Amino acid sequence: MTTGFKMLGVVLGLTIATGAAIGQDAADKALADATKARQAQMQLYAFNLGLLGGMAKGEIPYDATSASAAAGNLLNLAQLDQTHIWPEGSDEMGVDGSKALPAIWENLPDVMAKNDDLVTAATAMDSAAGTDLASLQGAMGALGGACGACHKAYRVPNS
Repeated sequence: MTTGFKMLGVVLGLTIATGAAIGQDAADKALADATKARQAQMQLYAFNLGLLGGMAKGEIPYDATSASAAAGNLLNLAQLDQTHIWPEGSDEMGVDGSKALPAIWENLPDVMAKNDDLVTAATAMDSAAGTDLASLQGAMGALGGACGACHKAYRVPNS
């Protein structure tokens, strides 16, 4: 009987350890998936900002329709519900490839204020981009500043 209890104890211990490992794998996968989704959103920001910035600098011919579409995309991106793509622990210390600094979760009110600034700047760009080149150029500074403010404070610097 004692051997049976020992065997049951070993089986239960292995089951618990396996369950914990599976649970940790699922948690790691959830953090990695959230980080990938966040990075995809950032790539979409960069693509649309690149179009607008290229037009503003004269590197890409100004086109009101394209500018308006890119600005609308930025506004939509800025207004997305990001609740599930910023889980605590998805910073550069917890997920390979993440550039988010842990300070984000220590300063959420500031992060939210910076996001509000981004929405304001994206709204202004949405209104300006399709008007004319001068209006697009006038809206670029605030938009770039809003992106940069968050990146300077909460993103691993590019090396």
